[in-house]
This record gives sequence, structure tokens and C-alpha cells, in this order.
Amino acid sequence: MNLHWFKNDLRLDDNISLFEASKNSKIITIYIFDTVVTKHFQMGEVSKWWLHQSLKKLNESLNNNLCFYKGDPNKIILDVVKKFKIKTVYWNRSYEPWQIKRDIHIKKNLINNNIEVKSFNSSLLWEPELIKKDDSTPYKVFTPFYRKGCLNATPPKKPINSHINLHTFKDKNSESLNSLNLLPKFKWYKKLETHWDIGEKGAKKSFKNFINNGLSNYKKGRNFPSEKNVSRLSPHIHFGEISINRIWSEIEKQKPTNNTDHFKSELGWREFSYNLLYFNKDLSRKNYQEKFDFFPWEYDEKKFSAWKKGLTGYPIVDAGMRELWQTGYIHNRVRMIVGSFLVKNLLIDWRYGERWFWNCLVDADLANNSASWQWVAGSGADAAPYFRIFNPILQGEKFDKEGKYVKKWIPELIKVPQKFIHKPWEMDIKYQKMIKTIIGKDYPKPIVVHEAARVA
Repeated sequence: MNLHWFKNDLRLDDNISLFEASKNSKIITIYIFDTVVTKHFQMGEVSKWWLHQSLKKLNESLNNNLCFYKGDPNKIILDVVKKFKIKTVYWNRSYEPWQIKRDIHIKKNLINNNIEVKSFNSSLLWEPELIKKDDSTPYKVFTPFYRKGCLNATPPKKPINSHINLHTFKDKNSESLNSLNLLPKFKWYKKLETHWDIGEKGAKKSFKNFINNGLSNYKKGRNFPSEKNVSRLSPHIHFGEISINRIWSEIEKQKPTNNTDHFKSELGWREFSYNLLYFNKDLSRKNYQEKFDFFPWEYDEKKFSAWKKGLTGYPIVDAGMRELWQTGYIHNRVRMIVGSFLVKNLLIDWRYGERWFWNCLVDADLANNSASWQWVAGSGADAAPYFRIFNPILQGEKFDKEGKYVKKWIPELIKVPQKFIHKPWEMDIKYQKMIKTIIGKDYPKPIVVHEAARVA
């Protein structure tokens, strides 16, 4: 009998480890909620909610034979191996530094107990060690990383077109999904449920919808938050509900256009983020560019709280932060705007924003989150210069001209005309009274005055 350890590969399709483990053998499939992980890397509350729902769907796909455990993976795997006389343990590799360290330790422990271990790449198009410069050092700039490194490397593997006939075995002493305690007692997550179709089937449905409706205008439309030109696949990819190779392969089948090329390059940014994290283990905690260690941040609890609650007085910023709170997601263009506002307008250290996103995003991903925050702060690899500031007024007027996105998430501004939707404080008081939208009462005044030598 073989064992497959599910981690961030919560799917049956194109799951190379599961496929190999199930060849001519009965298997036991397990998921372990790791409770010994360092606090900094523990899942945020929204991620745990998503994980619960995803595991529920995966268990249904496995005829309720998925075995759940909670605790130290090293101890649990060895106990299961001994109990069921497992010959070989299979898993898909993880790439966060703490996971790599953990998995190496588990592998050594199993080998010392005469158990074979087989691991596979099932979550990246190219593993970090494969994409380096000619001098064998890691890339620091995205464009050469992607164009010279990735696109000239061996193409991503074709996905496995298989309908696996699994002969799964259940450990009757394993725990229930509910015993993992992934859901909080207060059911705040109910507000999220209407926005997502979680699990492998939901991921496939979302991807199909994107190909049919969003891809054709992706390059331009992806910047407009009220339009439906983004895939919203990021949480599905993070939890492995859909294979990154499957996505790449299906895009390759489409007629080549600027839209398909641009979408593939966005997948390339994910690869770049993982490459950065792999070679810079403290990316989520330390400035990539050490010169930023001496930057004079000005933390202000009231301003940080206003930013988190979507009460800064800048509509495009507040709409984004409210979208995050209500859905666990922010449109990518708006992520850059709210990030820039926190770091460059409020002068609050990017790490505060990174932690807030980590706890609130359904797609909270250590590599993407860390690299993206450092990019917008100016401290990261290939980062936007620190003096480049995303002007929230101009960004709103350019990418949400009619205010559709703003009015969706800030209903108190529903009566504000297009002329003032991104600077409502410019309405005279008589007009404010007429439309019953008093700035400073119904909606806050700006908490800071936006000034920048250079704006985006």
C-alpha cells in the first residue's frame, strides 16, 4: 500500500503524485493540518475558511476516504506508515522555505525507517533551480527571468489526461474535518460564500468562464476593476484546485494573441515570486534591498485602522479595502493602488500591509504576497521606484471613470456624480446637502493630502 500526502494540491486532475501513488496499488490519502509551523507562517483566518471548504469538496471526490490529521506531520506520517505497513510515501513538493525544511526532515526520517519517498513538482511551471542566469545566480529582474529564463527553458510538462481509478483506504482512527477547527465560532465567513465556488469543480468552471468571456480582452480589460476580464483563479491555484500546467496548456491551445501572451506573462510573475522567495528565505519579513532597512517609517494606528476599514476618504482606496473585507479578494490594479497608498501616502511599513492581506485574502500566498508588497514599496526585486506613487485620484479616474467599482463597494457615494466620484470633497456643501452625502459625516474627509513629485 502507498500513501499520498495532500498539501497544496487539492485536486484529482493532473496530480502527478496521486497518479503515481495509485498505480497498481491501494492507497491511503491524508491531509495534515500542521500545528507546529512558526506563528508567522500560520494560515490567516480567511485562508483557513477556504481550506475547510476545499478539503470538504476533495473528500467528496474521494468517496469520503480522505484521512484528516492535526499536529506534527513528521510524527503523524511515520505513525500512519507503521500502522498500515506503507511501502512508499508520495507527495508534491512545496516551495516555501519553512515547508522545504520540514519536508527534508520528514524525508530523512522516513528513509531512516526504510520507507521510500517520491516527490514531484505539481505547482510550478519551472522549479527555481532550473531558472538561473548564465552565471548560475538567480534573476533579479522579471523580464529577463521570464523571456530569457522561462521561455527558453524546457517547456512545462503536459498535464496528465487521466481519470484515475483510485482504490483508497480509510484510517478509521483519523480525525473529522471539523476537528481541524479551521472555521471560527463566529460565522463571519458567511459573507464570503456568495462570491466563490470553491474546490476543483469550481476552479474548472471559473477557468472555462475566463477563457470564454475574459481572455479576449485581458491585456486591456484586466486594469478596469468593474469589468470581468480577470480570471480570479488565484485562490484556486494557491490551494492546487487546478493545475498550473493545465492552465498553461489550455492557454497554449488558444489562438496566440497579445491577450494570451499577457496572461501567460502574469503566470510568469507568479513563477518569479516563487523564485525570489526560494532564493531569499526572509522575503516576507526583510527588505530585499537592505537600504530600505533605514527608511523612516511613520506608523500611525488611526491611519492604519482607517486604511483597513476603507475609511481613508479616497474612494478607489476605500472601495478596494471594502472589497477585500467582504470577499477576501481585491482586483490586482486596486491592490497596487491601496498598497502604494499605505506605504507612500501614509508612510506605513509595507510589512503591516502584508500581514493584513495575509489574514484577509483568500489567495494569501507567501511568495506572491511578499514579492508584491515589496514591489509596490520599492524595496523588492525589479520594484517600482520609491518615488513612483499611484495617485488614487488619477488612478480612479483612469480605471474607474464612471465610478461603477467605487459605488458597488461604497454605497454612501451612490448619488455622487461622475465629476466628483474620485474627489467627493470638492463638492460644495449645498450640493452635498442636496444629495444627502455630507463629506466628513456620511463619508470621511481625506485622512492625508495627496502630494507627489511623480504620480502614476
